[in-house]
Amino acid sequence: MIGLELIGTALDLYSWVVIAWVIFSWVPNPPEGLRPLVRGAAALVEPVVAPIRRVLPPVRLGAVALDLSALVLLLGLSFLRRLF
Repeated sequence: MIGLELIGTALDLYSWVVIAWVIFSWVPNPPEGLRPLVRGAAALVEPVVAPIRRVLPPVRLGAVALDLSALVLLLGLSFLRRLF
């Protein structure tokens, strides 16, 4: 049971990293003190969302592109969390 709890906790923590990565993406030039955190979140999330982006490219809304890869990832993590 401890192993399943550990997997569930890891999924929860990773979900929060994805949410932080999304929020960081809204800030074009983060303060110097946050840059290592932004790079760390990107290093953890980008390898996972890149394949999702290849299957589901950003949706064009006029001059803006809406990247749904993080939403798909969060839905997948939520589904996995329900299993553990």
